Parts: sequence; C-alpha cells; structure tokens
Amino acid sequence: MSQFRGQLQALASTTGPHKDLSEKFREILHNILSLGEDELVEGLKAFIEAIVDENVSLVISRQLLTEISTILQNLEDSVSKAVSHYTLDKIAPRVISFEEQVGSIRQHLADIYEREQNWKQAAVTLVGIPLETGQKSYTVNYKLETYLKIARLYLEDEDHIQGEAYINRSTPLQARTNNEELQIVYKVCQGRVLDYKRKFIEAAQKYNELSYKTAIHESERMTALRSATICAILASAGQQRSRMLATLYKDERSQQLPCFIILEKMYLDRLIKRAELVEFESLLQTHQKATMSDGSTILNHAVVEHNILAASKLYNNITFSGLGALLEIPPEKAERVASKMITEGRLQGYIDQIDSIVHFETREVLDSWDKQIQHLCFQVNTIIDKIGVAEPDWMNKTIGSQMIS
Repeated sequence: MSQFRGQLQALASTTGPHKDLSEKFREILHNILSLGEDELVEGLKAFIEAIVDENVSLVISRQLLTEISTILQNLEDSVSKAVSHYTLDKIAPRVISFEEQVGSIRQHLADIYEREQNWKQAAVTLVGIPLETGQKSYTVNYKLETYLKIARLYLEDEDHIQGEAYINRSTPLQARTNNEELQIVYKVCQGRVLDYKRKFIEAAQKYNELSYKTAIHESERMTALRSATICAILASAGQQRSRMLATLYKDERSQQLPCFIILEKMYLDRLIKRAELVEFESLLQTHQKATMSDGSTILNHAVVEHNILAASKLYNNITFSGLGALLEIPPEKAERVASKMITEGRLQGYIDQIDSIVHFETREVLDSWDKQIQHLCFQVNTIIDKIGVAEPDWMNKTIGSQMIS
C-alpha cells in the first residue's frame, strides 16, 4: 500500500501531457482494483486523494473521478459505500468543480441505502446534489426524477412533511415534461401524501385515477384500486364519500379486492359490526391505524359515522342508548358524533337532548327511486358495452337500423 501511495504522490506533482498522466494513473488504479477488500478500500482512498489534489489538472481529475464513479457501481456495497463517503468528503471544498461526479456518486450511494431500507439516509444523500445552487445545468427530467425519488424515500420513512416539501418542488417541473412514467410517479407521491395527511377522499381520487393508467402493470393498477377503496372507506361520511364509494363499487375490478365486502356494505348503507373489520384492519398501513383525539382509531371513527348514516335509513328516531348499542359505543359518544355530523351538514336530522333522542329526517321516496333507476341504467349500459365488445358488427347494424327508423 505504501508503494502505491508513493507512486500516487509522485504522479500528482508531475507535469506533462494530460493523456500520459491519465494513463499512468489508470495503471495504478488497475493494480489497486486487484487488491483484497480491506486493502482495496484504502487503495481507492489513496487514489482519490491523489487525483483531486489541486496540483492535478482539473481535466484529469474530472475524467478519472467519472471513471471511479462508474467503477464504484460494480464493487461490493460495503466497499463502495466507504469509498463514496470518503470521495464526497474530499471534494466537498471544491464541489462546484465536480458537480457531475458528485451527482453520480450520490445517486449510487442513495441506491445502496435504499437496498438497505435506510430510507432517510438515502433521501439525505440525494438532497446533497446541488440541483438549484450549482453551476451545472440539469435537464427537467433529471431534476424531476431526483425530487420525486427524494419525496418517495421520505414517504417510505413515514415523513410526509419532508415528502410533501419535495413534491411541491417537483410540481412546476412535472408540468414541463412529457415523460409519462415520471408523471405517474408524481401522482403516486401526491396520493400518498394526501393519504398520510388523512385527506382520504382526495387520496382515493388520485389512486382511482392511477388504477386506469394503462402504462402501469395490471398488478400495480389493482394495488392503486385497493388503496383507493381503503381510503374511501376511511374517509369521513358524507356526499363526497358516497360518490366515491359508488364509483368504486360499480368498478367490476373491485369484486376481486379483499376489502370488497366492507365496500359493498358501505355503498348499500348497511350496518357494519366491529367483528367484521378484523380482516380489513390487516390491510391498513401503520399511519392508517393511528388513534384520533377522541381515543378511537381512524377506521372505528369512519365506521361509527357510516353506521349512524345507515341507522338514519332504518329509523325515524332512536334514543342515545339505543344508538350507542347499535354502534357498539357509549351513548354519550354516539350523541357527540351524531351532533357533529348534523352540525357539519353530513347528516339530516336534529337532537332532542331533553328526551335523549336523535331524530332523523324522513327519507324522500323519490330520492330512493332515483338511486335505483340510476343503478339500473348503469347495469344496462354495462351490458350494452359488453355486447359491443363481443359482437361489434351486430351492434353497429342494430344502432344503424334504429337511427334510420
């Protein structure tokens, strides 16, 4: 090792044609790469120390450092990680002179941390790339891809605040790219941030939109549909959620989902018992299992609100104790939740606190008929679409004859 150090030090202070000096450095590098793991790390550190010396021409330094960044990608992760960190520390004072090489090394180092599932360190490593402050001009796609990768890594680390910050940085960039893959990644990250922030309806809309993207593999589209369904189920009861549940329920693919039973009960305004939620709870992510200020989980809160709406379709009025028994919660909590829903306009009715009764507004028969007719029309359209796919010639002939008549 001392032999290599001596050769490198002598070469670093030597002047001559760039091509000759570069070849001599490469000969030493070739010999270093044949060393064992421990000596290899030390040998590469010595080589890097020599080539980034201020006495070495910047042209030679950049060229050799670019080659080193490529070589690091083919070495063992333990060796590559140690050498990468050393390289970044060494060139930190002159980072503006080696922006391209810094970017390449940091991207590779982030990949190593990602394989180790050290999400935060991978994100921090990428943040060090001077995308905005450096002198190098980066392409829109490179900057967008890097910002989205940082956002995704922070979201994997369940840090939605930092994740959202980098999604916001990528927003003006995604409007300037035609790369569909990056636009899809952007929508995925958006959906995940909304999910973390408990904006479940907005998240469900993003996920549902992704489930129709043909550029995504079918299994990933089904994952997006499942995420949309879970978010819709977790959302607060109301008109927005009802519309989202209707959209998902009418999607034939939803019948393949493990959460379809809960989706169906919610769409059809049926009561859901706590025992029926066990399987569904296993589908939830950690942040979706959080406890709310009233001590209940997000899922339990959503189901209680749903059950109150379902009860309003069954009863004209009900006592607090009766509602509590129906919802499997204390009467006081049942009153509090119902009161909040009425105040927010998500439940039609009023509360008689003297008699401890919740009065629900009588259902309009016409509204019920409208929903049934709408559902029937949807089924008829579905059948017509299937006939059109199976017998397009017959369909065109039939439609044409109807138009003539």
